Formats: sequence, structure tokens, C-alpha cells
Amino acid sequence: MRRNHLTTVIARTLAAATVLTVTAACGAQSDKASGAADQKPAAQAPSSAPSADSANDNQANGAGQADAAVAPSASNTTAARPQPKILMAAGAKGDRVKELQARLAQVGWFDDTPTGTYGSVTAAAVKGFQDKRGLPATGSADAATWQRLADMTTRPTRDEIAGKTVNKPKTKLDKRCMTGRVLCISKTTRTLNWVVNGKVQSSMDVRFGSQYTPTREGVFKVFLKSKNHVSSIYHTPMPYAMFFSGGQAVHYSSDFAKRGYAGASHGCVNVRDKAKLAKLFDQVKVNDKVVIYW
Repeated sequence: MRRNHLTTVIARTLAAATVLTVTAACGAQSDKASGAADQKPAAQAPSSAPSADSANDNQANGAGQADAAVAPSASNTTAARPQPKILMAAGAKGDRVKELQARLAQVGWFDDTPTGTYGSVTAAAVKGFQDKRGLPATGSADAATWQRLADMTTRPTRDEIAGKTVNKPKTKLDKRCMTGRVLCISKTTRTLNWVVNGKVQSSMDVRFGSQYTPTREGVFKVFLKSKNHVSSIYHTPMPYAMFFSGGQAVHYSSDFAKRGYAGASHGCVNVRDKAKLAKLFDQVKVNDKVVIYW
């Protein structure tokens, strides 16, 4: 009986160890979303003190070397890799922050006038950019993030630093825009292209909602046109409104025409060229497709 009891205890212990092993494996798989599984540096919390990051790197390297001495493995190799140097983080101020904000505006991640202050809005923009590109989404601008952003953008002009304009890369049409009649709207380049059977008929600058009132993404249809519409919520004019999702519409914005990208909409797609939009309004029909994408 004692021997049978001992056998049962051993069996239960082994079963418990197996459960713990599976749980650990699941934990490792969950790291894949943050990039740890494909050997990208692990995300770290934003920090305005590079020296603290250096200290963390030294600790990580030391731990990795100690583990390697016991049993070298791929995970230990990953842990030993140095983290990218933090160039800017929350609390930073200055011209370099302005350049960061202007470059983020070029790729559609910053909808305000560059202020030179690295606050919560800038951190959110950086984090969004990082996540979209498969980088550790920390919200801090490290060397890898800066290099990727620099590769995708151009050196900001004085007008861009002042928030008066944005130099955007050439628009790449989404494949969903290549058939039929489509309002093809890119958040990356902040451009609306009126496309008919795969050919661009006209293009215009657009502005979107802020991070608190984002413009929806996806495929929609124009379900209502209202030439002299006035918002029933904000009581502001929305000329040449073409509604595509609930209360969100493509429409002319005098604020966008006046302040440029220094502001944002409440979720609508703002157009600042009234003459171009008036012409487009006459061409677009109810049930025409609307595609909004990055």
C-alpha cells in the first residue's frame, strides 16, 4: 500500500511539473506579440534618463552571460542583446523633438503643430508608429525607431516645423481601391484620391480625427450627401458632406483650411480645398465605395 501511495505521489508531482512547463511555454508565446519571440529587443517603459537604460542593459547582459555558462540557448542569446539607445522620451524638450513630431506628421501619426515638448500625445504617436512597424512599442524614441522613421520621411522644412504644411510620401493605392468608383483615403499620406476603375481622377489633402476621436478604418459606402450640412452635435458647418459611417463624413473644413494640421476633426475626413471638394461632390454618388486605410 505504501509503495502504491508513493507511486501515486510521484505521478501527481510529474503531472504538476508538466502543467507548469506548458504554462511557461504559453507565456513565451505571448511574448511574440511584443517581438521577443523573433529576437527583437524587449519593450521597455519610457524613460527620460539614458543612464538608467544603460544600467538595465548591463544587468541584462550580466544575467545572459551567467545563464550561458550553465546552458547556452537561443533565449539567453536574445536576453544578452543590448537594448536600442533611447534618444528621446516623455519629458524631453527642444528642436529635436520638433523634428520628431514633424516627421511623424509626414507618415500620419501626429496631428498637431510641433511643440518641441515630448508629452503624452507624442508618446502615443511614437508608440503607434512602433507597433505598426513591428518595433517594441514603448512610446520612447530609441535609435531603431528614429532610423526607421528617418528612412520613411524627409528632413522637415520650416513650414512643417511650424505646422503649416506636411510633405507626404507618394500615395500607394490600396488594392481595394482598384475597381469601381472609390473615395480612396490614405491615413499614411493624408490624401484622398478619387479613383474610377483603378485610375486617379483627382487628389486632395485630408485631415482626420485625433487619437481621442479617431476616424474609422475599413470599407464603407456613401449613404448620404448633404451639400450645406450643419453638425447637430457641434453646430458647425460641414459643407459638401458625404457620410460613410454613422456621423463620420468627408466634408470641407474651414478650420483645416486656416490652421492646417495644427488641429484635428471629431472623426470626420476634413478637406481644405473647397473648390476641389465641390467638384468631387458633384461626381460622387450614393453607394460609391469609401476605403480608409494606412
